[in-house]
Amino acid sequence: MLSRLNELIWADWIWFPEGHGWADLKDHDGKVFPKPRDLWASIPIALAFLVIRQIFERTVAIPLASLLGVSDKQCVRAPHNPVLESYFCSTSKHPTQSSIESLSKLAGCSVRQVQRWFRRRRNQDRPSKLKKFREASWRFTFYLLAFFAGLAALIDKPWLYDMKLMWDGFPKMPLLPSQYWYYMIELGFYVSLLFSVASDIKRKDFQEQIVHHVATIVLISFSWVVNYIRGGTLIMLVHDASDYLMESAKMFNYAGWRRTCNIIFTVFAAVFIVTRLVILPFWIIYTTWVYPLTLYPPFFGFYFFNGLMIVLQVLHIFWAWLILRMVIKFLPGNEIVEDERSDKAETESEDEEDDREQRGSFKNGHVQNGHTVLNNNHRKTD
Repeated sequence: MLSRLNELIWADWIWFPEGHGWADLKDHDGKVFPKPRDLWASIPIALAFLVIRQIFERTVAIPLASLLGVSDKQCVRAPHNPVLESYFCSTSKHPTQSSIESLSKLAGCSVRQVQRWFRRRRNQDRPSKLKKFREASWRFTFYLLAFFAGLAALIDKPWLYDMKLMWDGFPKMPLLPSQYWYYMIELGFYVSLLFSVASDIKRKDFQEQIVHHVATIVLISFSWVVNYIRGGTLIMLVHDASDYLMESAKMFNYAGWRRTCNIIFTVFAAVFIVTRLVILPFWIIYTTWVYPLTLYPPFFGFYFFNGLMIVLQVLHIFWAWLILRMVIKFLPGNEIVEDERSDKAETESEDEEDDREQRGSFKNGHVQNGHTVLNNNHRKTD
């Protein structure tokens, strides 16, 4: 029964157009073709990325942060209060007004003090600016190197200039060494992002980021298995073209270089829109969805691949909307761009009398005002 199910899942007619199948991907005459077992190489590469990242952040990112003047303001910690801490950890970080009033009676303090305590407690859990800079600098370094590596691998390939050639000879297209390493390194990096998701900074679009990472991993893996490699390399190149700009804008923002941040972010927005909303849908997706129907009758693998492409495109439209909102906000007033995905630190505007009251009850100092922008989780984003 399992053997029959396996045969059905890997049937030629499911993954390939009529007249083609897995036999076309067998090595012969010195020509090498992609194989499903090759994908296991991405696991040790992902683990290597995790190790390299730790070394990079300690030896490169931290000194670079110091050089650029990245510094963290000391966060005022919420004073120890068992009643409020229990509610914060087990019930909600954002209590309703009625809950605040009940908690004020249980904790023996005023409503204002309870509000301030929760505000400080939430700020206390937010990641430091240095941690954000370290993460952004790591992603910037990878995306920058990956983009130029992909460009070097594709610059002399005819399907970069005429995308219809990605189907020339399909599926009997031999695997090139540059394609192998480009695929394995990209796949390994995205797998490493899933491994580190628990420790990375989380943004408001955390779920969208997870969907993006999973869809990307499945898309890369599937395109490898069925030899959609030419199209896959084009898709990865388009994605890497703008991501390193976003991460560099974050780095300069954390360093307080506002004008530089704004300029880079504007360039990023332009590149993102051109690559993700123009080139990807109207050139690449057109060549993977519309053009193949002139060559082959539709089959399940065709729908599966393009279904994943549509998932990515929907996410790109969502992020483009957030990016445009940020650009519109800062252009008229020449202000710093705020990342709509960020979990911003909350500020306090209490007067000195409230501060004295707080110090008297909680024996704690006042909070400095802060304004967080372009805070990474991203992706990262892109």
